[in-house]
Amino acid sequence: MVDLEESIANVNQALGNLGSQAKQIEAHTTFVDKLTDTLEAGVGNLVDADLAKESARLQALQVQQQLGIQALSIANQAPQVILSLFK
Repeated sequence: MVDLEESIANVNQALGNLGSQAKQIEAHTTFVDKLTDTLEAGVGNLVDADLAKESARLQALQVQQQLGIQALSIANQAPQVILSLFK
């Protein structure tokens, strides 16, 4: 009888330990899930910021190219204007 009660007490203790460890695992899983979500959001923000930076850089280069074309056009017209004065 004493052995049976001791065995029941041991089983109850083991079940209590398992329950405690299950709660710890659940807490760790929740933490890891939240950490994963935060990291994914952070990486997404970095990618978005990098794309915005590169888009702004591309637009700046396009404006510079357009200004260069206009400057060449004006420079090419200047000699023709001067020559037309001598006609």
